[in-house]
Amino acid sequence: MDRIEKLQEFLKTSPSDSFLLHALALEYIKTGEETRARQLFEEILHREPHYVGSYYHLAKLLERTGDTDEAVKVYEKGMEEAKKAGDNHAYNELRSAWEELTF
Repeated sequence: MDRIEKLQEFLKTSPSDSFLLHALALEYIKTGEETRARQLFEEILHREPHYVGSYYHLAKLLERTGDTDEAVKVYEKGMEEAKKAGDNHAYNELRSAWEELTF
């Protein structure tokens, strides 16, 4: 059983577990299934806007697929949420990626 199958099995008992959904999205990126990854990241952030780690990965995916304007928005929303959560490490990572994209 590969990692995607294992994660899907875990999700059968915990279908709204953001950690598992995030991990699955990362696996989809590795296999080139970026549309599926994007859908999962968006689902996580719609349901749990404070799940800060998904902002960075979603924005990077958007950058790779050429959706720069949307990536900027996602970085900005992620910075806002990281600041609210007091997560300075995540804030700095998001800010750095945002600056690389916007300057």
